[in-house]
Amino acid sequence: MPKMGESVQEGKILRWVKNVGDRIERDEVLLEISTDKVDTEVPAPASGVLVELLAKEGDTVEVGKVIAKIAVGAVSVEAATAPQPTPQPAAQHVPQPAPHQAPAQTTNGTAAAVHSPSVAPAPVPPQGRTMKIPRKHGERFYSPLVRTIAEAEGISLEELETIPGTGLGGRVTKNDLLRYIQQRAGSPAQAPQPVAPALAPQHVEARVAQPTPQVITSPPPPQAPKPSWGPDVEVIPMDRVRQLIAEHMVRSKHTSPHVTSVAEADVTGIIRAHQLYRDEFQRREGIKLTLTPFFAKAIVDGVKQYPMVNVSVDGTNIIVHKNINLSFATLLPDGNLIVPVIKKAQLLNITGLAHAITDLATRARTKKLNPDEIQGGTISLTNMGPWGSLFGTPVINQPQTAIIGVYAVQKRPVVKEINGEDVIMIRHMMYVTITYDHRVIDGALGSSCLRAIVQSLEAMNPETVQL
Repeated sequence: MPKMGESVQEGKILRWVKNVGDRIERDEVLLEISTDKVDTEVPAPASGVLVELLAKEGDTVEVGKVIAKIAVGAVSVEAATAPQPTPQPAAQHVPQPAPHQAPAQTTNGTAAAVHSPSVAPAPVPPQGRTMKIPRKHGERFYSPLVRTIAEAEGISLEELETIPGTGLGGRVTKNDLLRYIQQRAGSPAQAPQPVAPALAPQHVEARVAQPTPQVITSPPPPQAPKPSWGPDVEVIPMDRVRQLIAEHMVRSKHTSPHVTSVAEADVTGIIRAHQLYRDEFQRREGIKLTLTPFFAKAIVDGVKQYPMVNVSVDGTNIIVHKNINLSFATLLPDGNLIVPVIKKAQLLNITGLAHAITDLATRARTKKLNPDEIQGGTISLTNMGPWGSLFGTPVINQPQTAIIGVYAVQKRPVVKEINGEDVIMIRHMMYVTITYDHRVIDGALGSSCLRAIVQSLEAMNPETVQL
């Protein structure tokens, strides 16, 4: 199982593309896997014949564990898949264990040997072990490392649920768990009380036992009654990706107090530049020029001016990111969403952003992204214009604290002041939103960043755009 990212510890086999006996070439797709980050294809590491599958579809396998064997080189399929003879072990003399002897009394009082079969003692469970910790319980996920440590330390699932998590979306990290274990070990243990010597009756004192303090836990909130659906519905189970999206969205709304600010941008200059340069750009660069790179460039320009929107929250600390790693929402063929990340977007011009967006979006739709390519984002862009949406309030992509929305461009009559006179003109107008985490971004900061983004959008035209 290949390592698909720094935080990925296991992968689930979705589908074997090749079967035992198939000849495969290096870098040819061998199987499809899913992690808690992304679904992706795994290429063959070498050319040869696939001779054995050691894990089946649906299995979850730890990173580094062998899942298949390939006979490398010019070996024939028949030779590679022929069953190997099993060597017969040499006959060995195994001495019989000595029977257990127990003394028994005979009728004449002498000891007689009683032969009884040896009985193996029942296995004793190792100390400090407890029930298996599931990967997910309720709204919480537990990494393989956290589960392993908890099981080794004898921490139950109920106890694990009480540990405050400082990781992504409140997950319990290794450090959280180790800190809890250290605190638990450091708490004063109940010292054994020495046994008091027996006192003479005339010196006996009345002693009242102190009550043991009881830990009172609040009962869990009542579960909402499960709805009873009628016969005129179709029940469609969520796939794995949709479950992850749902969990992430709910967690974000529970984590961040969302505030949305709105502004209107005149993007007539961008529309004209796009119409003027798109054909020549495609001939020169080999990719289509869309409006999204223009929007991405304006966001980067605005964030440069207001870096305190490019932050994350870690407990009571604000983490300021030095690079602008721009996440952008991408629609997948199955209707789900994925959010690839343009790393160090502040170093790219519109042409560089266009290439990065095209490359990441194409590989996202063909399941060729690595998990690291959807991690590390510091601020997000969502473009709902292609579906005709005029306005929205996006959900923050945790652990980020801001997401910028761009929407449909419409031609509208707008009042402009030219040479001191008000003039009604037909302009290409677009709403822009910024949704931010009010824990660390106030209205003045969020609106100022939004204004800077709008100013960058309105400054682009055929004369100023550099492609």
